[in-house]
Amino acid sequence: MNDLLVSGEVDVVDIRDTWEWSDGHIAGARLVPLDDLRADPAKTLPRSNIVFVCGQGLRSLTAAKLADRLGIGKVYSLDGGISNWTRAGLQLVPG
Repeated sequence: MNDLLVSGEVDVVDIRDTWEWSDGHIAGARLVPLDDLRADPAKTLPRSNIVFVCGQGLRSLTAAKLADRLGIGKVYSLDGGISNWTRAGLQLVPG
């Protein structure tokens, strides 16, 4: 998954809240809190190649299911979220 994320071929969408994002996020990700995504998914999502990221992997799975129901292709959820990312020794961008 790390290769997919750093390749730039996917849109990395972090659906955590703003305060969680400011604690650190994956480089190149963009913030779209889950509530904003639910309010207007068509406005916030491209057509395909999305990796959703959250703290533990539960909210990102919810977002991936929503995107799938909208017919967006190639949708992924980062298993274990930011917690597993950092446990694997991968870096976050602060702020």
